[in-house]
Amino acid sequence: MAACRRIFSVSSHILSKLRNQSINIPWQSRTMVTGSCIDPALGLTDEQKQIQQLAADFACNEMFPHMAEWDQKEIFPVDTMREAAKLGFGAVYCSEKYGGTGLTRLDASIIFEALSHGCCSTTAYISIHNMCAWMVDEFGTEELKQRWIPCLAAMDKFASYCLTEPGSGSDAASLVTSAKKDGSDYVLNGAKAFISGAGETDVYLVMCRTGGAGPKGISCVMVEKDTPGLSFGKKEKKVGWNSHPCRIVSFDDCRVPQSNLLGSEGQGFNIAMRGLNGGRVNVASCSLGAAQASIEQARDHLKVRKQFGSLLADFQYLQFRLAEMSTKVVTSRLLVRKAAQALQENSPDAVALCSMAKLFVTEECFQVCNDAMQMFGGYGYLKDYPVQQYVRDTRVHCILEGTNEMMRMLVSRDVLKER
Repeated sequence: MAACRRIFSVSSHILSKLRNQSINIPWQSRTMVTGSCIDPALGLTDEQKQIQQLAADFACNEMFPHMAEWDQKEIFPVDTMREAAKLGFGAVYCSEKYGGTGLTRLDASIIFEALSHGCCSTTAYISIHNMCAWMVDEFGTEELKQRWIPCLAAMDKFASYCLTEPGSGSDAASLVTSAKKDGSDYVLNGAKAFISGAGETDVYLVMCRTGGAGPKGISCVMVEKDTPGLSFGKKEKKVGWNSHPCRIVSFDDCRVPQSNLLGSEGQGFNIAMRGLNGGRVNVASCSLGAAQASIEQARDHLKVRKQFGSLLADFQYLQFRLAEMSTKVVTSRLLVRKAAQALQENSPDAVALCSMAKLFVTEECFQVCNDAMQMFGGYGYLKDYPVQQYVRDTRVHCILEGTNEMMRMLVSRDVLKER
């Protein structure tokens, strides 16, 4: 893949620099699982293994040492994300024509899984940013693509996805934020809730009502930060996902050029759902990376911690529990990569597979993280140990990008459909 080779030629000096750094971080001392049944590289091509290693090295050296601080101090790590963008992680599956990396959905899943070892919360935001960049790349005019893709790919500018409202969550098609034409502009009024990055990001992809009731009356408009009439609520205090802010986004006679429309009027709901198909694979990949990291850390703990005169690794109950956790992670990986491939190929079953992946992987991998924390005993509940952060950061994955109850509905609808 030409894009792959381009990334590696650009970033070879960065990789060399990272590998030559002498940083004393606990994660570097963990026992590796290369060649074992839970090795994430199993089944990948040589190029995909290179992509994975590139992301894993960055996660280990640039993210993991700061993961706890970003969480506890609620730091939005702009500089680190811009370094990630230099490796091609700012617009992974956008076309190369305007500065995207031009990789596949499967490549993106591999990247997000690897980065999540270093910080699941930050990786989740990077995945949302990638979803927004793809929406511009897929549905934007030539002018919008030329203007926005290069700066989104470099993460000189950051993006937020605005669908949910205070009164419409799962019932997204009932949204009431309006965009009325006035001359050559749209005038937006309404509010969006639970918006990742809000207040810190530079452009907001807003689903708003330009027509009648229902999904066909919804359009997607890009609103830039500092636009008069755009304002933000207080920063929400969250259980996890603390390395990026979450706020209400309000529009009060917010005037935006009609040229900022993505796609055509009435296409917004379709654009939002198309974006979410990829978002579901992405967030499942983040859960997967956190679960893999949790297993590896629990494995190392079992091999050194003693109780009743024996290593924990010698207790059959814990051996069986580790086997169950490992099976969940490998099963999750197979499903999420299958869904990513289906999405890349525009397969007829892509929506159902993306929903299955989001449902199964987020729930099972959260449980893996929780089980790993249990294996640490009281230590697992201390913020000195990263496993508790993986638990807190992955819990919300069962709620966002469409609740898992909605995923069950989408999967059952596909199964019951007459063909």
